[in-house]
Amino acid sequence: MNFRNGFFASIVVFALMSALPLAAGAGSQQSSGSKRNHKSLAGIQHVLLLSIDGMHAVDFINCVNGISGANGGLPFCPNMAGLKPNGIDYLFAYTSEPSDSFPGLMALMTGGSPRSVGAFYDDAYDRSLAPPEKTTGDGLAAGPCVPYGAPSGTTTEYDEGIDINQTKLNGGAPAGIDGGIQSIDPKRLERDPAQGCAPVYPWNFVRTNTIFGVVHAAGGYTAWSDKHPSYSSVSGPGNGTNIDDYYSPEINSIPVNLPGVKAGLLNCSPLPDQTAKTSSNTWTDSFQNIQCYDTLKVNAILNEINGKTHNGSGTAPVPAVFGMNFQTVSVGQKLIEKTLTPTVTGGYLDAQGTPTQSLLNAIEFVDLSVGNMIEALKTNGLLSSTLIVITAKHGQSPIDSSRYLGISNSPGDPITTSPATIAANAGCLPYSESPLNPTGLGPTEDDVSLVWLSTNCTTESVVEMLETQSPSTNNIAGIGEIFWGAGMTQLYNAPGLPPTGDPRTPDILVTPHIGVTYSGSTKKLAEHGGFAHDDTNVMMLVSNPSISGSTVTIPVTTMQVAPTILQALGLNPSALQSVQQEGTQTLPQLF
Repeated sequence: MNFRNGFFASIVVFALMSALPLAAGAGSQQSSGSKRNHKSLAGIQHVLLLSIDGMHAVDFINCVNGISGANGGLPFCPNMAGLKPNGIDYLFAYTSEPSDSFPGLMALMTGGSPRSVGAFYDDAYDRSLAPPEKTTGDGLAAGPCVPYGAPSGTTTEYDEGIDINQTKLNGGAPAGIDGGIQSIDPKRLERDPAQGCAPVYPWNFVRTNTIFGVVHAAGGYTAWSDKHPSYSSVSGPGNGTNIDDYYSPEINSIPVNLPGVKAGLLNCSPLPDQTAKTSSNTWTDSFQNIQCYDTLKVNAILNEINGKTHNGSGTAPVPAVFGMNFQTVSVGQKLIEKTLTPTVTGGYLDAQGTPTQSLLNAIEFVDLSVGNMIEALKTNGLLSSTLIVITAKHGQSPIDSSRYLGISNSPGDPITTSPATIAANAGCLPYSESPLNPTGLGPTEDDVSLVWLSTNCTTESVVEMLETQSPSTNNIAGIGEIFWGAGMTQLYNAPGLPPTGDPRTPDILVTPHIGVTYSGSTKKLAEHGGFAHDDTNVMMLVSNPSISGSTVTIPVTTMQVAPTILQALGLNPSALQSVQQEGTQTLPQLF
């Protein structure tokens, strides 16, 4: 590996700090306790990790082979298809449960689940923390914190609400800063009484280290681009500098013209969709504008491949580990764009995943972007030394769009309430989690419901309430399965406070029937977060010119990506704390 000067010294320091063995040296093909036996991965110096949020395995099958009803039945992702002859395609790859972006992202970066990482959702709850000093941009109320006092518990928010100004593309960072950790307002962060009420930065909210921490400590240059400044959590515990080049244009900002940016055939100044460019819009409100947004991150990757910083303003090493998330496919799967005349709907035409034209365009855009990255790697002589990993933080449910059911007050509609609303009406939720709080964030519910209870009610009493008010017949909350007690500890650590419980584990978790989403939004026809197959099954392709193409049909998880990346770079996967705690293995048939 062409890691920067100080490689050996960094290994010694890191090993002493963590007592975890790393690679023996630059270019090593043998790590402590782990030896390569797959000669095809010799010489890997870079890993490009791409998350196409929402992309199912069946989406990849359809775009590679073609499907009647889309693109005249012809294949529509030639660039990703071109990676298959030298790639391993994992058909049964599953992401985190819950399948939210935050735990899904951290699974890729740590090799761990919420059990070890402690990330359940962008907006969740922690019984051991206190509210922020200043009300967040999304409405999480400020509150008191007593240094070294008893914890009060608070909703936790690690999304756009912690930005200095979430309406700005750069998150409100100082002039000249285009988005990153300088966009975070520390006064809007939850506080830790046990640490004297210090703000809990995203990278310290997660409990275990990441691939960026391991590679950075070993002297490797690192980069990542994502949709919120808060997703700097991928840096892992420390001071937030394990990622040398972090870029995070705020996805929930007001869309603005992007001079000089071209998304495929779309010019982005002015933005192609002027109907979704008001002060009440975000980038995810338009099938076209989201492509312009994602192109910002694509251009960052191209600059990094070309030996520059993400904005091209200076020279930099080509990162040892780098990548980005795409949001375009996720928008294409779930948006109903009512600002257009007539209304344009995304999603699928049938249960086998035939994409609508909007979703087809989204997949074609992402494929073209991946093709540009591949071409840049070839031009710079880096393709043979780069392992390309393409997967997703989460899927999207339901693929069969006709099965979508949101909460509605219209007569005759079956879903009229949610588990959190039932519990809140009985006074069983903390106010910061309650849907009855008119200015707060509300409960943690999409096509899953995570419920943290106040001390007013027992878990058993609330479960009985849910079963009574939403029985199998006349199931007004669409409840499919309720996890609590022993069922919860099979999934996660037991809920509670240390030393006997995990302050972040919900008391109750509800998975609804397929298609049911606890959202009153009329702009969506799919969502993620739940445990359904369409939520959790994602594409996964690992490619390099020296790999013999194959298809793997045994189940794997996105947690296995992190140790696989370290192994490919000649570093020890066990340097990841979640890998040690949860026993996560590398992906099969690679080593």
